[in-house]
Amino acid sequence: MSDMDANSGRLTGAVTENLDAAKSSEDLARGTFHSRSHFFRLFRAFSDETPAAMRRRLLLERAAWHLTNTRTAVTEIAFDAGYGSLEAFTRAFRKAFRLSPSMYRRLSPSHFHLAAANGIHYFSAKKGIETMDLFDRFAGTDSYHTRRLLEHAAGLTDEQLDRPISTAVKLLPWEKADRNLREILERLVFTKEVWAAAMGGGEMPQMGGPPSSVARLTERFQRADNGFQSILNDIRNRGAWDDTFVDALCEPPEKFTFGGTFAHVITFNTYRRLTALDALRRLGVEIDGFGCPMEYEASQAVEK
Repeated sequence: MSDMDANSGRLTGAVTENLDAAKSSEDLARGTFHSRSHFFRLFRAFSDETPAAMRRRLLLERAAWHLTNTRTAVTEIAFDAGYGSLEAFTRAFRKAFRLSPSMYRRLSPSHFHLAAANGIHYFSAKKGIETMDLFDRFAGTDSYHTRRLLEHAAGLTDEQLDRPISTAVKLLPWEKADRNLREILERLVFTKEVWAAAMGGGEMPQMGGPPSSVARLTERFQRADNGFQSILNDIRNRGAWDDTFVDALCEPPEKFTFGGTFAHVITFNTYRRLTALDALRRLGVEIDGFGCPMEYEASQAVEK
């Protein structure tokens, strides 16, 4: 490990290893052998967050994990996350995850990490890399990289989002070729929406109309992805990949297996994600990585 890596680990470790301590800035700085002002400058340079912002985010991620992996009361989770009341926790949680704690628990998504450029997240040994199965890897990869695409696209202008691209192709006979980055992102979101509705017996989501903003697409994706993963988490836990459901949204209705549906979504979403990644880079957006599942694996552990 280089001196820079060691320094980075010591700085961020002052927060990640003391989530429940609520130490003062002076105490954090003292533990890293720096003055308070120098500690803050170095911390921001390495992590792109303030220590307080990182701690709040990690505590919310931990709360999200407890909501879906334990039966701990929401009020107790709220206090454990450092909030003085359930109302304050609910407001902060809804702002971060776009869902109330109770709805988040009911949907039980597998991905509980909030956006962070530094890749530092809450990690639980009960749901770590060493215990992930192929569903965790493929579902997590699709969610993680789609969110990253939306985050990077948020800084683009409408002209850039709607600029014609020549790399997209017509993938399925009933679809038209995506003409620009916005349409690729829209298709990624709509795919999750329609299959979550089909497997869950919901209504057909609407496609078309005025172009959606990236903020709106992000909100839609959060809801659709939570629903999609909630259904398939249950299927995985029951070992029911070969079970079938009737897709009443088709004309006429058709029967599919849950395993085949998941494989279908991941296959075509992977192509669209990589096409969107290429489109972003052609627009001058700098993005680390290349959409690999191993990048998602690496994001699951707090960097020490």
